[in-house]
Amino acid sequence: MEIVAFGVQADEKPLIEQAFRDHHEVRSLDVFLNDDTAPIAAGHEIVCTSVNCDLGASVLRALAAGGTRMVAQRSTGFNNIDLDVAADLGLTVARVSYYSPYSVAEFAWTLAMAVNRRIVRASTRTRDFDFRLDGLMGRDLHGRTAGVLGTGKIGEAFARIAHGFGMKLLGWDVAENPACMQLGMKYVPKERLLAESDLISLHVPLMPETSRLIDAAALKTMKDDAILVNSSRGGLIDTAALVAELREGRFTGVGLDVYEAEAGLFFLDKSLQAIEDDTLARLVTFPNVLVTSHQAYYTRDAVGQIVDTTVRNVLDYTAGRRSENVLVPRS
Repeated sequence: MEIVAFGVQADEKPLIEQAFRDHHEVRSLDVFLNDDTAPIAAGHEIVCTSVNCDLGASVLRALAAGGTRMVAQRSTGFNNIDLDVAADLGLTVARVSYYSPYSVAEFAWTLAMAVNRRIVRASTRTRDFDFRLDGLMGRDLHGRTAGVLGTGKIGEAFARIAHGFGMKLLGWDVAENPACMQLGMKYVPKERLLAESDLISLHVPLMPETSRLIDAAALKTMKDDAILVNSSRGGLIDTAALVAELREGRFTGVGLDVYEAEAGLFFLDKSLQAIEDDTLARLVTFPNVLVTSHQAYYTRDAVGQIVDTTVRNVLDYTAGRRSENVLVPRS
């Protein structure tokens, strides 16, 4: 059987092809699945997708009409998939429910430290042989407060690093994580966490209840010199409201690995095109903002685990087995 994989990055391709080598042929494409590219999947029983693929109703119907019966998503998040429509069409949908939490947690800390210590500005200056320190002053994080919104595996890994820095820990989640509490984390309402934290990191999934969790009111609650990091999902932050606060000179730094309108932009080369997204164009102009292109998960360890799990999901489907990774079971 030939599987068609959409949205495959150059570094991913050899890992995917090696993992499937002894099981199925795989056709790796760098284009993302959407209404325009869905016809490519015609005749393929299984398609493999990334988080920035569009699996809305119209795309799923096109896949089903072309003979697709299974969608294997190479990510934990699945907010890009209309699961109700998939179920109605009889499509099996599986995801990767777990991969290295350290990849994302460590990258979140990379963003935090980069904006705190002005690393990008310093690097740009030294390339021009400008070795002044003006405007590069950061601050110690030891003894300050880290607020972790979402204390699952990734949030816990982030909290462990914060604990290593000697920071006080505040947490917010629907359920308390005993491992975080052993680190000294105190669970508090979201409003208190935002008001008291010097560093705030987001590690919650995107769902209707968490959409724009950090809205205009939440941003107003935060300290003027706070650091905000989002390595989870772009839709957790109201970006227009964030830009408005940044225009007022607020926040020591903002590190974003995700953006609420990143589909059609992230993972693509847009360097020779005019960016029509005015909010993103304004966001990247602020000297205290660092935006990266959804790469927090992108380590050999994590991607290897993602690919291996995706192969297992496909093999489970062909064998008629069901695992905890299945979002919509085989009909």
